[in-house]
Amino acid sequence: LSCVTFPLLTLFPQQSGLYEYKIFGGLADCPPKLCADVYMDLDFRKEWDQYVKELYEETYDGEKVIYWEVKYPFPLSNRDYVYIRECREMDVDGRKIWVVLAKSVAVPQCPEKPGIIRVKSYKQSLVIESDGKAGSKVYMYYFDNPGGMIPSWLVNWAAKSGVPAFLKDIQKACLNYSR
Repeated sequence: LSCVTFPLLTLFPQQSGLYEYKIFGGLADCPPKLCADVYMDLDFRKEWDQYVKELYEETYDGEKVIYWEVKYPFPLSNRDYVYIRECREMDVDGRKIWVVLAKSVAVPQCPEKPGIIRVKSYKQSLVIESDGKAGSKVYMYYFDNPGGMIPSWLVNWAAKSGVPAFLKDIQKACLNYSR
């Protein structure tokens, strides 16, 4: 696995002090369709992602919405996300590219829970394509504001180290995926 993380040069528009991130990486021995399948499989994610406390998809008013509770280390409160996402397989000049877009949404049927902090500002774009061999090239844009009383320098550090670690975890998950 090779991965490079680049913070964007601008802060998030609300001037939260938090960076948006662009990540470029390679996942050896993980074809792009497999990577996309693993990324989209919520049930499998519960098996390989140690930070998942709760994760499921529901349909509200005809729209598929994902609820995701993330375990945070003590003494921090867990965070939860309510978001929509879509995966599309595209053909760009003869190259197959998988694009996954996700963003937080407010859904009245999925209210905030006591003791858990709702992440209200979350955006992610994931692009996966072949590396020309048996693996994939991955580009990820990522931002979230975890809220609460966490200093922005700590959030930025966690994102800078956590997102590349996530790519390593997904590579391992791809190698163990048998569906």
